[in-house]
Amino acid sequence: MIKTIPALAALALLAGCGNEPAEQPVAEVATPEPVETLPAPDQELFSVKYAEACPDEKPVNTAVCKRSGMGSPDVVCEFGLGDDEYLRNKATLTAGEGEWTFADPENVCVG
Repeated sequence: MIKTIPALAALALLAGCGNEPAEQPVAEVATPEPVETLPAPDQELFSVKYAEACPDEKPVNTAVCKRSGMGSPDVVCEFGLGDDEYLRNKATLTAGEGEWTFADPENVCVG
């Protein structure tokens, strides 16, 4: 009886061999192409766009632009004209064909 225990243990070890699952081939992960995005509009860009759209208006003195919502292509800019230091006016820029454009160009000019 004592000789059969080591023999059974050796048999159990041999029975466990070869039951490992075969290695799965590693699938190559495709690297996504980089997405070209527009730089965030700042006061300088907004000032240029406003001057192009409203040449008869006072120049932009101060401007702050921020996304209108998470994932939104639109940016809301609050701005002040001339000597005004306060952000009294608003305009919306939207991402166009490689550049920022006004979402409502007819109603951008203040005066």
